[in-house]
Amino acid sequence: MIIIGEKINGSIPSVAKAIEARDAEFIKNLAKVQSAAGATYIDVCASVAPAIEFETLKWMVEQVQEATDTPIAVDSPNAKLCAEISKFCKKPGLINSVSMEGTKVEDVFPVIADTKWEVAALLCDDANGIPKTAAIRIKILEDLMAKAKKYNIDPSRLHIDPLVEMLCASENGINMLIEVIKEIKVRYPTIHVTGAASNVSFNLPARKVMNQAFVVVAMTAGMDSVILDPLNKDMRGMIFATDALLGNDMFCIDYINAYREGIFGVPPVKK
Repeated sequence: MIIIGEKINGSIPSVAKAIEARDAEFIKNLAKVQSAAGATYIDVCASVAPAIEFETLKWMVEQVQEATDTPIAVDSPNAKLCAEISKFCKKPGLINSVSMEGTKVEDVFPVIADTKWEVAALLCDDANGIPKTAAIRIKILEDLMAKAKKYNIDPSRLHIDPLVEMLCASENGINMLIEVIKEIKVRYPTIHVTGAASNVSFNLPARKVMNQAFVVVAMTAGMDSVILDPLNKDMRGMIFATDALLGNDMFCIDYINAYREGIFGVPPVKK
């Protein structure tokens, strides 16, 4: 499972305070602990006013790169800004994100075309916003893939976000989302499917429990990339266990090693 660490985000009050104060050590520490916990990417999102977002995000990226070699996920609703900030990264990472809204794809795909950068892509567009049916989301997927082909971006570099919505407002649970995930993997076996695990539990009690259950169900359908808190040991344990149950961990070696290293919420048994 590809883990995109979510903790360096200006929408989190403590992070917003650190950004405003330019508390470099706070940002560096968040990068270090997520990297140590096994994050594949460190997501960096400023969540500040557009007028200061470029300078702020650039500063945040600099702090993270001083703290860890883990690749960065450059995160902003402004796709063009993501592409600009990617030039300050020492190694290829992940652009988070594009969609078929406006010029987002055209702002990013030409910039990363001849690189090893990967990109998250949401299944929404100008005409449909957040589509209500699986068929429309798959249609948007094909529109995205046509653009990727135009710029010679291999499917394996794409992390498709089928749009994880809050469960309490859903009429049929996440059945439509599961249908979309399965169809994505049938059409493009090497593509990644991603999403923010915490989206599903908005306005519900015991959110961590719901988030864990969602990740298990989504992994069973084919999700192999997720935005979450890598410091949540219960979630990490659930992911390792699910990978083993799905046959993605031969002889449960990764599961056993993670347990021995204390990645799980349950402490290893002392001999």
